[in-house]
Amino acid sequence: MSKISATPDICCIGHITHDKVITPKFEAHMPGGTAYYFAKALAGLDHSSFRLITAVGEDNTAVIDELRADGIDVTSLPSRHSVFFENKYAENMADRAQRVLAKADPFTTDNLAGVQARIFHLGTLLADDFSFDVIKDLSQRGIVSVDIQGYLREVVGDKVYPVDYEIKCEAMPYIHILKANEMEMEVLTGLTDPYEAARTLAEWGCREVLLTLGEKGSLIYADGVFHEIPAIPAKEVVDTTGCGDTYMAGYLYMRARGASYQEAGTFAAAMCTIKLEHKGPFNGTQTDIEALLPVTS
Repeated sequence: MSKISATPDICCIGHITHDKVITPKFEAHMPGGTAYYFAKALAGLDHSSFRLITAVGEDNTAVIDELRADGIDVTSLPSRHSVFFENKYAENMADRAQRVLAKADPFTTDNLAGVQARIFHLGTLLADDFSFDVIKDLSQRGIVSVDIQGYLREVVGDKVYPVDYEIKCEAMPYIHILKANEMEMEVLTGLTDPYEAARTLAEWGCREVLLTLGEKGSLIYADGVFHEIPAIPAKEVVDTTGCGDTYMAGYLYMRARGASYQEAGTFAAAMCTIKLEHKGPFNGTQTDIEALLPVTS
């Protein structure tokens, strides 16, 4: 287990998965999950103030060595199994059928005791990864950022079904930053208009709402102001897996450095474009990102 001597800007907490990815263009087994895609995205940037806390089974420890070889500070908690996802995509890469073939042990207030960071990003994959007590506990130590996807996934057998987050109104005041895609936004709020949905999430207590809208870009709502972030078209969409995690890595990276909402969102959008054009996680550099950013006068 690695040690960290100072409080990092960002601490991502989440399971690294064993993913079987099936697309019209390829089939492969690879690591996955928010923890993996988020860490790999930051590996190409200045990750000196980033820490990853994850949990994998004994048969999946090679991925920990891989991330440490990238220079990532990783703490790996024991787990009986790793999460095992099968993701099958249609010709339209937005259409995904998902199965869960194994689950990992949840994160608890006990095994996260003493962890410090300015921003905690919780990469939820399944509804029981993080209890409400974990969110409340971490919110007393720093800003809590949540990718809501896992709380909206119910596993029945090996199939994944969308469900509502039953305690959402109780939890939102403890969640400073919330990220959701269009489908998740609708499940959470019952609304299809992203502007109305963002306002509703803010009324429930969330201070910074990020809605990713695919080809339509993304929408950030904070301090009562909307920030529209255009998508940067990819030359070719090869692999969408982990795109939302890449977006959050870029966004939090920039926000931790004092960037505005618009600047952070645009930087995150550029990272997503680079990620979309390649199989696997983000593999670009700061220079690659900056080359895609719009020129400002």
